[in-house]
Amino acid sequence: MIIDLRSDTFTIPTEPMLQAMMQAPVGDDVFGEDPSVNQLEAFVADIFGMEASLFCPSGTMANQIAIKCHTQPGDEVICEFNSHVYYYEAGGIAFNSGCQVKTINGNRGLVTADQVKAAINPHDVHRANTSLVSLENTANRGGGACYNQKDFEEIKEVCLQNNLKLHLDGARLFNALVANHEDPKFYGKLFDSISVCLSKGLGAPVGSVLIGSKEYIKRARRVRKVLGGGMRQAGYLAAAGIFALENNIGRLAQDHDHAKQIAEILIQKEFVGKVLPVDTNIIIFDVMGRYSAKEFSEILKQKNILTIPISPTQVRIVTHLGISPKMVQQVINILETL
Repeated sequence: MIIDLRSDTFTIPTEPMLQAMMQAPVGDDVFGEDPSVNQLEAFVADIFGMEASLFCPSGTMANQIAIKCHTQPGDEVICEFNSHVYYYEAGGIAFNSGCQVKTINGNRGLVTADQVKAAINPHDVHRANTSLVSLENTANRGGGACYNQKDFEEIKEVCLQNNLKLHLDGARLFNALVANHEDPKFYGKLFDSISVCLSKGLGAPVGSVLIGSKEYIKRARRVRKVLGGGMRQAGYLAAAGIFALENNIGRLAQDHDHAKQIAEILIQKEFVGKVLPVDTNIIIFDVMGRYSAKEFSEILKQKNILTIPISPTQVRIVTHLGISPKMVQQVINILETL
């Protein structure tokens, strides 16, 4: 039995989800005639109290569309230096939007209002026009860290004072909502756009949703088409997203508990250095002494446990719905032998 802890993107549809997909009514979504896609988009918009949303093939595409719709070529985007939009999206901000990026060194992927304010360029013809702030919640490379609402509100105030748009990369936003018992409509009131992923902890096979105002999503739909993201009978995929939202949100708490159980064992090992606080379903820890991060991951791989070294000294573990309590106990048992 392989225990795959590399990412929560390795989830596969459950049998009930597959049944929902097989029974989905479909049409041509490029014509706006896929009833399952339309249902999903209305459902997600309603969850966050926003006007409209757009089903996209991937989180990267949703983020890139969001940035394109908020900016003009030559603008500057502010984000944390480990954020997904900067670190993992293949230079898409430059390629797709013609914008440059100003990065902030945050704490576990999280930034403050004062840091954002300091990063805004003055009105000067020699400087790029700062037009957008992009935040990430939970912060992937911050070990699944979550913002508190007060920090969000303070950052929003800075954006309002400086006429900046505010985007949230919420790939794992539902993890934060569950961990902190938050109302998603808080986010809908604060952000100009939000992307949420259906294919991570929620367990759908494909897809993310970009949420915003009706006018904003109208523009986003055109950009999605330009990027090749217009899908036809996408309702089979949308049905998986609907099922995930109806059935798999509450169970994210189990993933968080599993991550904490594994982290408790890691903290006790002499070859493990700093373990980032475990807020949700991601564990990032330093490996030292007799192992490098790569060597440690290879040792676990030999025991059918897959992890991922994210630097020469750091390993990442991610729990998800494909990881059962029995699997967690097996991981713990193996770690105790090392």
